[in-house]
Amino acid sequence: MSVGDNDTMPVQSFDDTNAFYRVMRSFASTKVGVAIFRPTGHHLDRLVAKLTGGRTSFTGIASGWPAVILTTTGAKSGEPRTVAVFGIPHPDGLGLIASNFGGEKHPAWYYNLKANPQATVSAGRDTWRATARLATDSERDEIWAKGLEVYPGWRKYETRAGDRHIEAFVLSRD
Repeated sequence: MSVGDNDTMPVQSFDDTNAFYRVMRSFASTKVGVAIFRPTGHHLDRLVAKLTGGRTSFTGIASGWPAVILTTTGAKSGEPRTVAVFGIPHPDGLGLIASNFGGEKHPAWYYNLKANPQATVSAGRDTWRATARLATDSERDEIWAKGLEVYPGWRKYETRAGDRHIEAFVLSRD
């Protein structure tokens, strides 16, 4: 089953992926997985994306879920900031869950999008300008539910986040 109806971003549910992808997606949500991937994953994603001309990422190879390369403007620095994130198909474009591996703070890109909602999104060979907005409560619930179909590890992140409410963004094509 493909999650969502966005043809440019087909995403297989957790149950429909192969055993290797299920193991990798499960490992990424463990404390050890977080300790490994939080500091290194974004570097590996950028390297693999550069080597493949943007056709894939480390995350895509390891999990079977194509990472979205998101370029924002730094909230404090005003400089371009690029990070790989998981995109969830949304009728208006793309949904993003600001989990930060269940950390006590939102990820930096969350603050960047709140301060400067204009961004660039690259998914595979498709690159587009986007305007971001916080998802409404019902949209967040929908994005969250679709996300859990693909990556049940977000439940662990939600528990680890404690009192921090994990929010979602909607990125609409400009």
